[in-house]
Amino acid sequence: MSEGGDESRRFVRGQHSGVLSTLSKRLDGYPFGSVAPFIVDHAGRPVILISDIAEHTKNIVADPRVSLIVQPYSADMQVNGRVTIIGQAVRLPEKGHLGPRYLRFHPQAEAYFAMHDFQFYRIEPVRIRYIGGFGRIHWVEPQAYLAPDSPLAEQESDIVVHMNADHGENLIAYCRHVHGVETLTATLLGIDPDGFDLRADSGELRFEFEAPISNAQEARQALLALAQAARISGNPA
Repeated sequence: MSEGGDESRRFVRGQHSGVLSTLSKRLDGYPFGSVAPFIVDHAGRPVILISDIAEHTKNIVADPRVSLIVQPYSADMQVNGRVTIIGQAVRLPEKGHLGPRYLRFHPQAEAYFAMHDFQFYRIEPVRIRYIGGFGRIHWVEPQAYLAPDSPLAEQESDIVVHMNADHGENLIAYCRHVHGVETLTATLLGIDPDGFDLRADSGELRFEFEAPISNAQEARQALLALAQAARISGNPA
């Protein structure tokens, strides 16, 4: 199995925008780069919402081979970790299934989502290039990168609703315990096999599970364990 699979997938889960490169139809074969907000499905595949009339969409229709580079901004981009996902962009047949998850992460896209000419495309990885730092550079195969199918994808929405409605105090405690962030509000955006994402007053925060989870019961156990650890750290003996 390729090295860097879990690391690269967890890295991508912590980002929600990248640079999408397509093969230009207008300028025969030249690479065409564009900014692309995305979400990551439970397997780890990026999903983008794009318009039928956009230049990159026309390129994809003509040739679905794409790459997506994912890297957080810093003053020295060369020292940051980064992942390039090379693959095939596949149009999804409908928007309803992933729509709620996408809009939790990108609420500003609600108007676009409602338009008939905006569709979801999922990038099916062919190869992943992971640069995690000095000496941590790997080509990663899809089977090492992708998380296995699990019931959690279908259970996610119910977990999100429950946690936001009944356990807001725990979400705030997670921010303080894991990231040292004081916040008045915290909203669960999504939960996946590797961790979960919250929106706090200061912005979005990513939380990693020590071991992958696969269903609602395991999610409950992981979240309860984190809540207990937060209470202990907040009330030292």
